[in-house]
Order: sequence, then structure tokens, then C-alpha cells
Amino acid sequence: MTARSVLIVGESLAGTTAARELRSLGHTGPLTIIGAERHGAYSRPPLSKAVLKDPSADDVLAQGLDGLDVDIVRSAAIAADTSRRTVTTTDGREFRYDALIIATGAQARRLAAPGRRGEIVLRTLDDARALRRRLETAASAIVIGAGFLGMEVASACAARGIPVTVLDVDRPLERILGGYVSAAITAHAEAYGIRCEQTSGFVTPAGNPMRGVTLPDGTKLSADLVVTCAGETPCTDWLAGTGLDDPLGVGIDHTCATRVPEVFAAGDVTYLRADDSGPERRAPFWSNAVAQGKVAAASALGLPPSGPPYDDYFWTEVAGLALKVVGPLPPTGEPATVDGSVENGRALLTWKHPDGRSTVIAYGMRKPVTALRALAKPASMT
Repeated sequence: MTARSVLIVGESLAGTTAARELRSLGHTGPLTIIGAERHGAYSRPPLSKAVLKDPSADDVLAQGLDGLDVDIVRSAAIAADTSRRTVTTTDGREFRYDALIIATGAQARRLAAPGRRGEIVLRTLDDARALRRRLETAASAIVIGAGFLGMEVASACAARGIPVTVLDVDRPLERILGGYVSAAITAHAEAYGIRCEQTSGFVTPAGNPMRGVTLPDGTKLSADLVVTCAGETPCTDWLAGTGLDDPLGVGIDHTCATRVPEVFAAGDVTYLRADDSGPERRAPFWSNAVAQGKVAAASALGLPPSGPPYDDYFWTEVAGLALKVVGPLPPTGEPATVDGSVENGRALLTWKHPDGRSTVIAYGMRKPVTALRALAKPASMT
């Protein structure tokens, strides 16, 4: 289609999706991916699920790029010059581009100060392997953060019989799934052996190496394993001086374009800039990384995107209970319809929204994603 060169920085899910989409759309020009991940591209969602349970899961994570004629550079980007259209890597090389796609993702947010030992996070394959080894000998655990990652880690602890306490200012998954589902998940998790404690503020690390936390009221909790699941920070240090980044990450519009010509972005490094359809929002889900990778690829070639830069779908598993979610988040109040029984761990929940869309949650119920998407669409689109 075109001989223009496209440079992707970040061998992430968004980056590799963009590479595949570029070739699928007919791009025949030079295509380069700069990636600092020593294991190459791999899928991250299984890290907190299958990988913590089974070492053999490590071998099926790879995101292959065979047959795409991609030049892969295993050296981190350290600087970008958008006026000259170049990116420089740690090994001193400089790469030129006609179109740049930023897909450097995010890194785990840490609570401990630099130099304090013992804090465990989960973001990379190496992180997952290290945590899996610790789970083999841990006698007790504290998980900081009751989002989907924190609850998945806590589930892995409980499955091994490790007493585990989850700490957060909100109830489990409340910020994501609302109060109704949060209450049900909390009851289910506690019955599974996960202690969920709501704090009045942020906790602080205790000990060096870190062997516990101090609660806002001064209470100290100790454990031989402390895992921080307190969100992520976009990987934007290499963009210093470009005007592309701010505390939220790299802002994009609905075509994944940034405010700099010929620079696009996708995945966990991004946030969707405010417009008439809604406020600024970060949504670091794997489904959005895939959607944005495709949109950024089309935009980099000057083509109209085939869909929006977001996908309101994600799934998780908490204490053996699978949840699949499609639609705007978080749903508020009680669901409009309940098909099945939440108490028995098998229900289909639906919330209606003023714009005609719905949020649909398969709570412990086997339901194809395609069926959930159909239920979530406005009536005028079905």
C-alpha cells in the first residue's frame, strides 16, 4: 500500500497488534518494533491467573510475529525527537520514522521507597515467576489493592491454603464493577478464605525488607509475603521534552492520534482525551490494547479506523468464580435483570443505561462473549 516507514515503540500487546494490523491493511514498507522486554512479546492477562498456578503456562504466552517481515530491536527507547522524527535507544542507535506508534505500556506502581527491599509487584513474566516461587513457601500474605489484579493474586494465595488479607480503601472490585457486584464478590472471596479489609486511607510499607504494612490508624499488619497491586504508571520517561506525555500518560483521540503530527499511541500508555462523548479516562484493559493497536495502525496509514479505540469487555476470575463483563463501567445500583442466582454463583446480570447501552456481567455463568456483546448493544443496533 505504501513505502512509508512505521516505527512501533513497545513490544506489547498493543504494539504487536498494531504490527499485525499494518500488514493486514496492506502496508509493505519498513516496519520496526523497539522493545525492551527480554522475553519478547507475550500475553500478560495469564500472568495473574494461569502462570501463578502452573509453570507450564509460561510456554504458551508468546505473541509470535513470524511472517510479518518486522525488524525487532531489543533495546529500550530513551529519547524521541518529533521534529526530526527519530527515536534513540540505549545502545546509541537512532531510528527514523514516517509514522510513530507509541505502545510502551505501563509499569507497576510501587509503594515502597527506592532502596526498600521485599515489595513484590506483578507486571512482567519475571514478576510472575518470582511470585510463584514465593507462594511455594509463604505462610501468610498481604495484598495491597482490591482491583482485579489484587483479587486474582489473593485467589492464588488462598488456593494454596495461604492465609491472605486484601487491603483497599474500597471494597473488592467496587471501582470497576460497582457496589452490587462488589458485595457479592466480597462474600464469595471471604468464604473462599480471603480476608478483605477496607481501610480509611492509604497504607504504608513496614520493615526493610518489607514484612508488612501500617494502616492509617497506626495498626501494623505483618506477613512474610506482601504484594502491591496498586495500579500502574505509564512508561513515558523516554518522551521527556516532546510534549506528548503528562501524568495520565499519552493523550489520544478516537483515531489514536496524539497532538503531534504522525505520532499515534495505543495500549496502557494512553488515555482517551476528553471530548463531547466523555471525560478523560484511562482504561488499561487488554481488550482496549487490542482495539487501539488496530486503530493506531489504520491511522498511521491514513486510513479510517474500522472501529472505536476501546472495547468495553474484560474478564477475571476471583476465588474460582469467573466473571465476563461487557459494557460501560462501573454499573451503578442493582441490576435491572438477574437471570439465575448470585448467591449460588451462577447468574447473568444486566444494567440499562440512558444512552440505550447495557452492562452485562456473566457471574460464574458460561456465556460466549459474542452473546454478551449482543445483549449489551442498544436496541436500535440489534
